[in-house]
Amino acid sequence: MNILFLESHPMWIHGLPNGFRDLGHQVRISGPLSQAVILGLLDEFKPDLIISLGWTLQHKPEKRQLVHDLVRPTEIPFVFWATEDPTHHAAFSLPYVQAVQPDFVFTICKSKIAEYAGIGIPSAHMDFGFHPKVHRAGKSFPKYRSRIAAVANGYPEIMKKYPQHYRIESMQQLIKPLVQGGIRIDIWGRQWANMKPFLGVKVPLKWIHGHLKYPLAHKVYNSARIVIGPQNHLTQVTQRTYEILGSGGFLITNDTPAVRELFRPGKELVVAGSADETKKLVRYYLKHPLERRKIQEQGLEAVQKHHYKHRAAYMLEQLRKHHIIR
Repeated sequence: MNILFLESHPMWIHGLPNGFRDLGHQVRISGPLSQAVILGLLDEFKPDLIISLGWTLQHKPEKRQLVHDLVRPTEIPFVFWATEDPTHHAAFSLPYVQAVQPDFVFTICKSKIAEYAGIGIPSAHMDFGFHPKVHRAGKSFPKYRSRIAAVANGYPEIMKKYPQHYRIESMQQLIKPLVQGGIRIDIWGRQWANMKPFLGVKVPLKWIHGHLKYPLAHKVYNSARIVIGPQNHLTQVTQRTYEILGSGGFLITNDTPAVRELFRPGKELVVAGSADETKKLVRYYLKHPLERRKIQEQGLEAVQKHHYKHRAAYMLEQLRKHHIIR
């Protein structure tokens, strides 16, 4: 099949599209959307399937109108992958779907399937994954070497908007005890200098390394003895969970039902249920490199079933099941 992705952001063009390539399909990435770009791709590439995903610059209101006006009149199956559910379901996912009217929606949040059905659009659950083109095990890089690391944005504005969001509890369990205890954690990501209102303590500026380009994240995971991976929800895991394990990293994350459903704590990753437990686990595993290495190896093996090649195959299976494609 010829599969067209209406996207340009590095976070989305290196994952699922590569999964389709692995299956032997021809894949084209649109880049920034315009009328000329879309019409040119429809005419020259002749896609059999069109996919939009995430929440990026290509989802602004003016872009939505372009997609609706130029893609919908064709008979080409059009799919949206809602990766911002459930947090931004009402603010973004639902309005986007209502505006562009895709033939099918995949969502990372199982509970939102019924809501898409309620507006007449069939949907199915599909989780994040990883692809070894961007997240792979490898040697340590001196530039990114650390004892404990995290790659994540702070998002203080989201925490302020959603004061009951699980991400706040996650940070307080995983990040706060390290900062409070003077246990250095090197953090790559935006807005960490503004996180004191949510952590109760200021992250030292020398621990903060700022934005890291998405394709470089695996170098941090390859080079840290321990990677801290915050979660956003109790019922689903972050994309980062798969990417850290896919990079062969040693992951400490929150003890949530979703994490336990997908992986074996103590075997493939390590979970903490409290701030005190985080400190104990960090101290223990820094002193036990052989145990750490065994868990890393088992985590890397366990995450292989979440390869984006399998996600792509699942997507096609669901679209055939619902008669969206043949």
